[in-house]
Amino acid sequence: MTPLPTRKSMSPGSSPGPSRSEPGGPGSTGASSARAQAALLLPAELLQPGEIIVLMLKPSAWYILLRSLYSLSLIALLTFGFWYLAGYSFLNVSRRDIILLGSCLAGARLFWQFLEWLSRVYVLTDQRVIRVKGVLQVQVFECALKQIQHTECLFSFNERLLCLGTIRFSTAGTALPEAYWEMLAKPLEAHQTLIRTLNRYR
Repeated sequence: MTPLPTRKSMSPGSSPGPSRSEPGGPGSTGASSARAQAALLLPAELLQPGEIIVLMLKPSAWYILLRSLYSLSLIALLTFGFWYLAGYSFLNVSRRDIILLGSCLAGARLFWQFLEWLSRVYVLTDQRVIRVKGVLQVQVFECALKQIQHTECLFSFNERLLCLGTIRFSTAGTALPEAYWEMLAKPLEAHQTLIRTLNRYR
């Protein structure tokens, strides 16, 4: 078996590139751009000096709609119910106002989920798996690669319809999964990259 090249940044579907380059070369440019992107998406000083980013992902944009689906259905049902009752004299509200209120509630729910989507970042480095989420309170999950015992790719019914998937992580010493990378656009490619990285660096 041909040994893998030494450290490099990878993304699902990308072809292997040079391991290390002299300053100013293509490899250093890619590493610098990955670091710059990480600086925008991750909390300050989360990455260690010299830590190499192998993969950095966000959930698919479908995450915004799918996570809001139950709330939006409930809002639509209540809006229709009050719209129907507005035809009777005992409810002193116009149907136009009810539709406007329902639309505002639905818009607010989608906007909140959009902020939640913005806050989520999934990172794989040569040392750790990281998940960042949270709008008002940021939550950071990080686990060394050597502590990860099991990974699994999951596909719910809604995810299968939209070609999405979720990666689940289980670590040493715990009976339950500890973290998820939810609703990825290319889950199988991301999972293969994760497995290769675990085999290489763990």
